[in-house]
Amino acid sequence: MKLQITKKLGRQSKRLPEFLSLLLFMLLCACTAYWVMQLIKPQLRAVTAPPQAEQAQIDVSLAAGLFGGRGTVTVASNYQLLGVVAAKQDGESVAILSADGKPAQAVRQGKELLPGTSVKEVHASYVLLSEGGVLKRVMLPEDARTKSGLGGASPVPAPAQMMQQAPNQDLPPEQPAVPVQDK
Repeated sequence: MKLQITKKLGRQSKRLPEFLSLLLFMLLCACTAYWVMQLIKPQLRAVTAPPQAEQAQIDVSLAAGLFGGRGTVTVASNYQLLGVVAAKQDGESVAILSADGKPAQAVRQGKELLPGTSVKEVHASYVLLSEGGVLKRVMLPEDARTKSGLGGASPVPAPAQMMQQAPNQDLPPEQPAVPVQDK
């Protein structure tokens, strides 16, 4: 029995140098591949952290209309209100507006100023525009309000009174009233 085991070990011992040569060759290939990869590897680039996105501010007042509240009116900045003709009847009021620096045009209440933008309401000192369903308020400039008499407590003259005053261009302008104190 010992003889059979030694014969089998004898056969295996003949292959031991071949097996060892194969292991050493594989180790040599792995080392060579490692160092070749180290030599041809591209240089590392500095990586910076991506910029943090700014958190969008949520305006809760915009959803007020969904829950029975009143929505807010935004102020339009690319429109300029140059004048207003406020009528007593709905739909007859006219606003003189300039959009995006273009020449001024007179627009009746309920009509479109630009495609998608219409005049919703005309008031004595401001106009509400509906731009894509969003209401925007365009205020009359302060200097125009004081010229028309809207800045103080004096009422705006009726159109008939304005027509009567128009032909008298030769007369000097009226001086503002000065209160007189009694002594």
